Amino acid sequence: MLTDKAKILQRQGEILELLRAFSSAKLNDEYFELAEKLLAKMARKRHVPFETGKVEIWAAAIIHALGMVNFLFDSTQTPHVTVREINDFFGTKQSTVGNKSKEIRDMFKLRHWDDEFGTREMQERNPFNKMVMINGMIYMLND
Repeated sequence: MLTDKAKILQRQGEILELLRAFSSAKLNDEYFELAEKLLAKMARKRHVPFETGKVEIWAAAIIHALGMVNFLFDSTQTPHVTVREINDFFGTKQSTVGNKSKEIRDMFKLRHWDDEFGTREMQERNPFNKMVMINGMIYMLND
């Protein structure tokens, strides 16, 4: 019988392989690296969220959470996928994945333009990077 730590490591490995497969098929290396980083951060929580539940749901939820932060569902972005593509790939349901994705985003306070989990392109396009506060007033910097 596996110990709790061994079980978590095994599940983490299974989720990581699913993330790798999806990133390879639909996304890119940068998304895989962000997904791997998010999964590792989840594994360090006192109560590891993915200790229970289907690994496919957790993998889909991680991709979905990163997608929400990085505008992945916007068809003008590259790469771009739909929520349906994520669910079709992992064999999951939209409502379940959406709920787990929200749980992840809330757990780590993930928002658009996130410094830690934003893609390089999103960080470069972050409009808040061009703002500075001086004496309580916000000013936009010129390029």
